[in-house]
Amino acid sequence: MSHPIDQLKQHPFRQIGISICLALALSACAGFSDKAGEASSPPAAEIPAQEVLPKFSEQPARSALPSGWSFYRLAPYKKNTAYRLENYQGKTVLSAHSRRSASGLAVKLRPQPATDLWLEWEWKAVGKIPNADNAIRYTDDAPLRILVAFDGNKSKLPLKEQLTFEMAGMLSGREMPYATLMYIWAGNSPLDSVVENTFTSRVKMIAVDSGWQHTGKWRKHARDLSSDYRTAFGEEPGDVIGVALLTDTDNTKSQVRALYGDIELVRKVLKQK
Repeated sequence: MSHPIDQLKQHPFRQIGISICLALALSACAGFSDKAGEASSPPAAEIPAQEVLPKFSEQPARSALPSGWSFYRLAPYKKNTAYRLENYQGKTVLSAHSRRSASGLAVKLRPQPATDLWLEWEWKAVGKIPNADNAIRYTDDAPLRILVAFDGNKSKLPLKEQLTFEMAGMLSGREMPYATLMYIWAGNSPLDSVVENTFTSRVKMIAVDSGWQHTGKWRKHARDLSSDYRTAFGEEPGDVIGVALLTDTDNTKSQVRALYGDIELVRKVLKQK
């Protein structure tokens, strides 16, 4: 019988899962390039951390990735999703076209407290993924995903999770974030439900849109990161250290097109009732 680590080395990305690859990308902004088909992987220290998320609407439409966002591949054998800035009704948005593919864009951030920090964005699913079910690893695809990475004390985690972090680091050469929240347009999960990851408890998905009744319509969202983190993980959040996005159809062997508007981190102090 082969050793578990040897099995991971044989099929590393299938074993640790898409969400761990995404978390690693957030940690190091892997596969940094301005062209989706020509990604390289510089050391994380060479990628500057930013104070804010660059806006798509402030950039000209062009057949290239948005400035300030780093391209990342999930695995060498996976096709890349095509991202480009395009003019939509007089405003620049990010277009994503996935054809049996899975890759994304990420921003490494300077650590900032999650308290009173909100994530605001708008997005549109232009097409459907009828067979998507995010609770099942083999059908876990989504037209739209936004991920937020959090820092924390990994030494407090159970041994199983520490081993997962260690093996993922051995395979990728990068350190996983302590925790990752993933906001998704789900296939059929109940709205606002927390969808568990099959590989690690340190990645949680929240269905902010679900089903296909709103396909072709812009959907606006504003999420309290601290509140969502407490709901998902049952503890107080650490600093926010990165944001990423992903449109993927590799598991369902389908294709979909989607649009992302600006994604912003906004500090709000709500009045106590």
